[in-house]
Amino acid sequence: MEKSSKEGGEEDGDQAASWIMRPDRSGDEGVDVTPSKTASRGGGAELSGDILALSLKEGLVYEDQEESERQTGENISRGVLSVSPSSLMDTCAPSISSLSSSYFSTHHHDNFSSSSSSCSLSLTPPLPPSVELSAVLTDTRLTLDVYQGGAAALPLLWGSVPGQLMGLQYLRLGSENKPGLDGALEVVPHLTELRSLAIRGNCFYDLQGDPLPGLLTTLPTSISCLSLLVHMDLSFNQLSYLPPCLLSLPVLSSLLLCHNRLSALPPDIGQLSTLTYLSLLGNQLVSLPPSLGQLKALQTLDISYNHLQQLPDEIGYLGELVKLELSHNKLKQIPETMGSLLSLRELVIYSNDLRLIPQCLNKLPLLEIDVRDNPLGQPQTPPPIPPTPDQAETNIPELHLGFNQHSFCVSPAGCHVFLPGGAELLFPPGCLVTTTRLEWVERRPEKKWVWLEEHDILLSRPLELRPHGITFLMPVEVCVPYHRKKRREVVVRRFDGQSWGTLSTVLRRGSEGNSSHPGGRPARLACCSVSQFSWFMAVSRPVKDSCSVTPAGALLVSSADPGIKLHFPPDSTVHTRAITLQVLQVSVSEVRALCGDPQASVSPLLCLFQTPSIHFLQPIKVQVPLPSGVTGHTVDMSCLHLLHGDPAAQTWTDITSQVSLHVTHLYAIFYITHFSWYWLWYTTQRCVSGVVRKVYQKLKQFKVQFFVLQRKTDPSQVLLQCLPANKVEVSVQSLAEQYEGPQPSDLCDLLEGEQFFAGFERGLDISTDRPDCVEGRLCFVFYSSLKNLKEVYISPAQGQKVPVRGQVSFYRGEIPSNLPEEVARKRKGHDSQWLATLPLRLPALNSENNYIMEELQYPPLNLGDPESGYLTEANLLSISLQIGQDWRIIGINLGLSYTELDRIQYKYRDNLGALVLDMLFHWARGQRNAGPGAVSRLVAAMVESGRRDLADEIEDIVNIGRRKYTESLRRVGLEAESPSLSEAQQ
Repeated sequence: MEKSSKEGGEEDGDQAASWIMRPDRSGDEGVDVTPSKTASRGGGAELSGDILALSLKEGLVYEDQEESERQTGENISRGVLSVSPSSLMDTCAPSISSLSSSYFSTHHHDNFSSSSSSCSLSLTPPLPPSVELSAVLTDTRLTLDVYQGGAAALPLLWGSVPGQLMGLQYLRLGSENKPGLDGALEVVPHLTELRSLAIRGNCFYDLQGDPLPGLLTTLPTSISCLSLLVHMDLSFNQLSYLPPCLLSLPVLSSLLLCHNRLSALPPDIGQLSTLTYLSLLGNQLVSLPPSLGQLKALQTLDISYNHLQQLPDEIGYLGELVKLELSHNKLKQIPETMGSLLSLRELVIYSNDLRLIPQCLNKLPLLEIDVRDNPLGQPQTPPPIPPTPDQAETNIPELHLGFNQHSFCVSPAGCHVFLPGGAELLFPPGCLVTTTRLEWVERRPEKKWVWLEEHDILLSRPLELRPHGITFLMPVEVCVPYHRKKRREVVVRRFDGQSWGTLSTVLRRGSEGNSSHPGGRPARLACCSVSQFSWFMAVSRPVKDSCSVTPAGALLVSSADPGIKLHFPPDSTVHTRAITLQVLQVSVSEVRALCGDPQASVSPLLCLFQTPSIHFLQPIKVQVPLPSGVTGHTVDMSCLHLLHGDPAAQTWTDITSQVSLHVTHLYAIFYITHFSWYWLWYTTQRCVSGVVRKVYQKLKQFKVQFFVLQRKTDPSQVLLQCLPANKVEVSVQSLAEQYEGPQPSDLCDLLEGEQFFAGFERGLDISTDRPDCVEGRLCFVFYSSLKNLKEVYISPAQGQKVPVRGQVSFYRGEIPSNLPEEVARKRKGHDSQWLATLPLRLPALNSENNYIMEELQYPPLNLGDPESGYLTEANLLSISLQIGQDWRIIGINLGLSYTELDRIQYKYRDNLGALVLDMLFHWARGQRNAGPGAVSRLVAAMVESGRRDLADEIEDIVNIGRRKYTESLRRVGLEAESPSLSEAQQ
């Protein structure tokens, strides 16, 4: 298939253009046309110049002024009018083509004569006085749509010269005059020789230049008597339903119902089995009946400018369909059955709501597609799970879990579970037979839980859902939060305990009340449907397109860049092959900086895969865009290089001289017989293979920085983090209020998924009981979209009491298995493993093993405000002595995080009083910038924690303080009043 951005279709070239003309509707003479042989597939019949001049006056062949009209060419053979699908033109009014010689041998006269009696017949009114009968009536044609109100002349003619009308085969009527139209419709059923009938509106214009609408709303049932009718045009009228009489026309081939008011088609439209052309353009259709698939002879179908949201699967039964117009609808997807339309050559689906091009169309190699103005590649919100009839009125209950709630129960009624951090689980009603307890765990992104392909980026921590063996009766939706990655595809990967697989993924926003950050926007979710629990994670990868190639050939177009195409010719394979195409967009500026060539430019990197992996029997045509800034007119072919990459060895070879490479204005085209990686470069450098190999390895690596921070109130608490260089400054600024430390390290290079270690040296030590501590070093795995953060507690080595000036050094760890040897060598050896070193200092310890702080960290603390009352440090100390074992639940209700509470518990694990005091004062210090109401929040937390006694005590303290404050104001007011009184007395 081919995507096209052309504004309009080009059909049948010069031959069709030579006989489709704009009529001169003021002609006075009646004419007829002597046709040649039946029109060929490429266009209409050949007409002589004299006959064309005559047909200008009669208006038999014309082009309507409306842009949306479609025009068809028609042929008559042996007395029956037939429509050639290739001669159907883009207009609502098909022009009548030539008649066959055999037909005219018995039915056509070579001169343009009419009887003297008919010439003397007056047609005024309704026609103008100057119009004679010969101007509108010939032996087989009656044209009454060139004069306003002309339809009223048909009853007049039927009453005067019925014998001349009995042989009519072509009749054209205007429908802008209701009385005249009604009279004409009484006569039409008597014209049993009719082959073509047009009753159209919009033929004339009012004084303001607006077209006069057609007034036809239905047809009489007696129209079904026209058993020879093959062409009918009812465009620009007011039909709200399809007249039933049309279904009884046995040889109807072309039906035009453009610009009416049809909202539905009858379910028995399949009775029109002889239709080859059907136009429903500009109606109000919201759906199509399945019986449409019974129109086996249909070659052209136009349903553009309607309100269709989906197509029936039965549309795939239209085996003879050549052209399908679906533009300007609301289609969200194309049925897979359209892959069976082997005759389809043109598909127009622009201006719809399509997010992706269905893979079924890849089976149609000769198909041209116009997909403009569709939201291709954009995420769409998945439809909600439809409830069963007995549950239609039932809302699925919601369950919001905290960080310490790792198990929950789901009943047969279903449940919408919101996990901390933004993840969601949707259990539809009926997915379980009995109430079942389920569990969730968010794993550290260790190598055993993460699997990445080449160019993949991990976007979330692995989410484990248990029990693994449970099977749900209905699919459960698992939604994993992720961080956005531009111009890449986001998918969910699942590990079933033995192997990894990629699931069909839908992207959407999470619920408003379940943001990954309090008060922030809803989380981005990657959602999949599963029937069993296991491990899940979100991964970003280059957009992947796939198709199946059969011996008939195929065409694969990249959805990431429509300019990238793979053409598979017929007989390129004996057996069906699965083909996958990935496109990796590369920054030209980054390439120039890495290779040192300011003129260098590159195309997107192509990664081609196939199953089975054997050479093709015929060369495959590959089209890629030329490198940025290069065109076919300016390209220097000596600087254009095609590089072949080996994904196993990750080496690059210049194959420009080994392939047939040529360029157009915008694209480069080459032919290959086996699949691998291909990359088009434009550079003046020599030894291109070596340059590309180094640049590719550099592009895979991330420039990172390490930083180490200590908490201001507790220097033994150390935060270590590794981030891409562009994220470091923002992260350090957000931590500056609570942490301090040295400047971040110099830039280092790390690969996605590469392991590294942090070692505490020169008198510093950490607990080696941690599971992520290996041989005294803290183990990390770098993932560019994750935080790569750990917080640990350090201590002086060997019980030192004096200040310690130590350091933290970062070292490379295990080498990724897919690293090429030349890069792996640089990561071996003691010196090459070192990445960076940052200083770290611990103050001296006093006799109670507390750090001696050089200065008071905070000024005296007063919680509250004068009007609502204060709690002083002495008040808070008195309250803290009464909290006891309830400190943790009170801290949770005060809004402290579990991490903060764990830190406090670890720091004062042997001193409950100090632990409670630190918790309470830590919260109080955070209230300085929180605005008024801190005391009220403290009271509410005590009530929620079941400590009403403390809540009452706090309220008593505050009330006493408020009363004293009010009294002081009163006293100040009295003192301020006395001077003014003395002045008044003076």
